Amino acid sequence: MNKPTIYDCSIIEIGKHQHEKGNISVIENGKSIPFEVNRVFYLYDIPGGEDRGAHAHKECHQFLVAVSGAFDIILDDGKTKRTVTLNRPYLGLYIPPGIWAGEIGFSSGSVCLVLASHLYDAGDYIRDYNQFLAYKNGDDKIS
Repeated sequence: MNKPTIYDCSIIEIGKHQHEKGNISVIENGKSIPFEVNRVFYLYDIPGGEDRGAHAHKECHQFLVAVSGAFDIILDDGKTKRTVTLNRPYLGLYIPPGIWAGEIGFSSGSVCLVLASHLYDAGDYIRDYNQFLAYKNGDDKIS
């Protein structure tokens, strides 16, 4: 079993094209991020003090972008934790499967864009932290 660590998570610069009428950043399949995108969703209108995420994926890769505002992502590989702040729309965070991630500290008006490698599959999620630790220790049979 592949056991990614938090050090496999990375900030990727999307790049920005500046223009006097406004900037644009482009994400292209096969060029900008290390997986093919099959699902896109975004988080918004998150009440102050609330968090999101707090789960891991068995197979799905994700790429998060703060298209507006700022928030922190707590990354956890079962042994080490790291916090990453996203606050620029031309920077994103790549999260491979097998990493516990939770988004916290959303500023007012934040929008978190998520690009995912897989369509939604409830069976791909690990939502219980103790089950996540068991999974990281080789228990592939968790539900």
